[in-house]
Amino acid sequence: MTDSNPATRFAGVLLLSSLVAMLAGAAIVVPSGLTLNPSDLPATLAAVGEHAGLHLTELAFDVLGWLGLIAAGLAMAAGSGGAYLVVLAGGLLAAAGLAGLLHDAGNLALTQLTAAPTVAAAVLLTSKWMVNLAGLLWVAATVAAAVGVPMTVALRRAGVLAAVFGLVAVALPWTTGFSVVMEQLGYALHLPIILWYGVLGWRWLRR
Repeated sequence: MTDSNPATRFAGVLLLSSLVAMLAGAAIVVPSGLTLNPSDLPATLAAVGEHAGLHLTELAFDVLGWLGLIAAGLAMAAGSGGAYLVVLAGGLLAAAGLAGLLHDAGNLALTQLTAAPTVAAAVLLTSKWMVNLAGLLWVAATVAAAVGVPMTVALRRAGVLAAVFGLVAVALPWTTGFSVVMEQLGYALHLPIILWYGVLGWRWLRR
């Protein structure tokens, strides 16, 4: 994937747009208590009912973010010049976006399930594991990109370090379960990956 390739610059635009949308969604979720914790279903359903407008606004930003990630991954693969690891990174990034959309579909369904707590619990738990899968695919994409995409040694090392933070975030639900504190910690641990892709996208856009 070369810096002079138009697909590279397009991938940069898509990455930056996706990350801005995701950060906007997170800025709504965290302070408003809409992290949707499956271990406290009554409080979760009450929060969705009380802040339905905020919930839908956050989902709109999140959907735009995941769609942008899918498009960025496809553009990355298209501009790979046949480099296997770059194609792999792009494919994994697109797969992460798809898993993220499935997560959002579950969260959207909650707005119609406040009167059916049993179904809501199953949908919410599935949604949480979908975003966990998205995080795992994003970590894998980061490793593949850090190894296969031409970049400076410092940026390559930063990508590997960001992937380690992301892997810790993915492992949290397996070791501690779901809770508001752990979910907010997961957001914080994924931040290095978001920032790394932001730097990568900006680099591609400027070349």
